[in-house]
Amino acid sequence: MKEVAIIVLLASVLINASFSYTKKRNIVIVWQPSHQTDTGIDFSEAATCNGIVESAMELKTKLKLREYKVWSLGNKQVHHDDVGSNTKIEHTTAIIDGKISGYAYELQQSNKKHPQVFIAVHNNGGTKRHAVWGYIHYGDQYEQENRDLSARLVKAICEATGMENRGVWLDSTTGRNDYRCASTNKLSFYSLDENVNTAPYRVLLEIGDNAASHDFIKDPANQKKIGEAVKKQLVSWLEEKKWN
Repeated sequence: MKEVAIIVLLASVLINASFSYTKKRNIVIVWQPSHQTDTGIDFSEAATCNGIVESAMELKTKLKLREYKVWSLGNKQVHHDDVGSNTKIEHTTAIIDGKISGYAYELQQSNKKHPQVFIAVHNNGGTKRHAVWGYIHYGDQYEQENRDLSARLVKAICEATGMENRGVWLDSTTGRNDYRCASTNKLSFYSLDENVNTAPYRVLLEIGDNAASHDFIKDPANQKKIGEAVKKQLVSWLEEKKWN
């Protein structure tokens, strides 16, 4: 009986160790920089947002993460690979000439990675504000946690850059275009919809305005500063959730 008890105990320890190891290995982050290139005079949102994302991914931290970027730019197997709105059916769920959209491709790639956290990075436009906005999806079970994460990321960027903190907004409040969440029937951001994106934690950051922040946001040094601020705060949030 003692031998059986020892075997059971050892099996339990191995299972727990295996679970702990898996838990430590499986912190997966997906970054989705904007692929939009039609975003103002002498301004590519795709370029600025990719610079921010690359800076974030390059920053090494003690917390080991598996990070991936999903980006349709230049992929001619999809439609709207370098233009389009995250809030418009034609640019997200529509099939055109047998092709899925750039956004749909990016979400398919993201879901294959099974991320815990998904961060979309965009620049705003037409606001006349040198500011940062955080957006989360309305009505799903992680809304409050997403609000907390988004608020912390926005605050970190603003503290690092001096940009105005415009807070956290629900995607249902923008009134943009015609894409709606199937669960709530409210106007939504395709990339944040829980029916599309399987990551439990999903935020979209609108960093700067393509006119009001034009020169600032194009500066690689500022992109690096923003990306690193986001990464550091993300890691702090993850550590508090004891995913380390």
